[in-house]
Amino acid sequence: MFRTMMKSKIHRATVTEANLKYVGSITIDEDLLEAADILPNEKVQVVNNNNGARLETYVIPGARGERTICLNGAAARLVQVGDEVIIISYGIFTDEAAKNYQPKVVFVDEKNDPVKIAHEEIHGSET
Repeated sequence: MFRTMMKSKIHRATVTEANLKYVGSITIDEDLLEAADILPNEKVQVVNNNNGARLETYVIPGARGERTICLNGAAARLVQVGDEVIIISYGIFTDEAAKNYQPKVVFVDEKNDPVKIAHEEIHGSET
């Protein structure tokens, strides 16, 4: 049996741009991609905490250190600059691997600077 599990996520990032004219995808600062173990072109789910929208797209690396979170193409219609989003990557694991895997959860501040990396969600925390 295989299971699709959360591999990593960037928690409560702030949308810095929305570019409707771009072909598609989400642009994410390379520092954040590395921290969350997300690769260029990897499929991610984006959850908008402001309006409840959920979408799937693929990742384009953004300039390191600029803390860019930019929704491109049609996805730009589902966000506003300043919205808070959760970016989730998933992996397909064997049943045994799924029981032992520890995801990476990258908590960021309002400027998208990483403030903590954990291996689980912190329930009841505003971090």
